[in-house]
Amino acid sequence: MKLAMLARNAGLYSHQRLVAAARTRGHDIEVFDTLKCYMNIASHRPEVKYKGRSLEGFDAVIPRIGASITHYGLAVVRQFEMMGVYSLNESVAIGRSRDKLRSLQLLSRKGIGLPVTAFAHVTSQPDDLIDMVGGTPLVIKLLEGTQGIGVMLVETRSSAKSVIEAFGGVEANILVQEFIKEAGGTDIRAFVIGGKVVAAMQRTGGPGEFRSNLHRGGKAVAVKITPEERSTAVRAAKILGLNVCGVDMLRSNHGPVVMEVNSTPGLEGIEHATGMDIAGMVIEFLEKNAEPHKTKTRGEG
Repeated sequence: MKLAMLARNAGLYSHQRLVAAARTRGHDIEVFDTLKCYMNIASHRPEVKYKGRSLEGFDAVIPRIGASITHYGLAVVRQFEMMGVYSLNESVAIGRSRDKLRSLQLLSRKGIGLPVTAFAHVTSQPDDLIDMVGGTPLVIKLLEGTQGIGVMLVETRSSAKSVIEAFGGVEANILVQEFIKEAGGTDIRAFVIGGKVVAAMQRTGGPGEFRSNLHRGGKAVAVKITPEERSTAVRAAKILGLNVCGVDMLRSNHGPVVMEVNSTPGLEGIEHATGMDIAGMVIEFLEKNAEPHKTKTRGEG
């Protein structure tokens, strides 16, 4: 196969592993800086160009789009889809997952377990917002935050009111969620490929840190997940339409609750924790599924 990867930094572990896995399996793969791609969108013959070269003849595209360039990155993926190139994750599905509010609404509608969550922009009723999620302690998240940035644990009602009012003052969109104390500062990431959980790890935050993000000092170990957790992860991926994703869950007293579905999950933590060749599994999925014009939405969503 001839594969294209869209990535800003080809040197990242995940990107190097995917390139190595593809080449080991005999495929031709090239990495293109997403922001340096440009498109002819007003033609009967859709085209993506890169440094003067027309990007034609690819069997599949692997989108590794950073959150900060989601809008432009999705436009590039859509253009490939309109050209009939198979996308590992479709533009519509990536867009759903990147919109935290929309993804939670879709998951909730289908009965996926979630923390009690409230959403607000500017509110003159912070007490009502706090009561909606069961009081303090609670978690407040910036809607646009990523990788644990803009996420804070608030212990007292007075502090929660101050934070909510402060975000209201700068007109920020926020999510207010119940704090799952029984999770003990750990979460589960289930890695889903093609409708199956292929690996899972438990992440624990560093000392004094309630966020379990590995780049913030968290630790990860392989974990055996329950059938309910496995089913929740698979359903969450299907609801958002993602072929490959990381589903982050907390173990609550009332079962697994989904915190986030990551459409561009990192490979370093899960591969090191489990010893599994996740990159190879991703390429194997493409081998079995990449066909011209097979993308469901073809950029139309």
